[in-house]
Amino acid sequence: MLTLTDVEVSSDLAYAKVYFTLLGDEEARIATQAGLKRAAGYLRSMLGQRIKIYVTPELQFIYDDSVERGVRLSQLIDKAVASNAESTHKPDSED
Repeated sequence: MLTLTDVEVSSDLAYAKVYFTLLGDEEARIATQAGLKRAAGYLRSMLGQRIKIYVTPELQFIYDDSVERGVRLSQLIDKAVASNAESTHKPDSED
């Protein structure tokens, strides 16, 4: 499943960086990015028909790894919280 996460358009409207993410492995990401690159001209022409502007931006598709980084960070936080909870709930050993 492909999700567009952001679009940055240059001030002169000549270029647009389209950020995407998807569910899948590295192979799926590479194949999807290649497919988007092949379809960029068609998508640009369809965009030009939909929006009435003088220049239709050239589309550049960029994989957005922020979701993956967010998941990794969340897992690290969960691990740290669990580790902290374990260390605070251990009974003190009395000698």
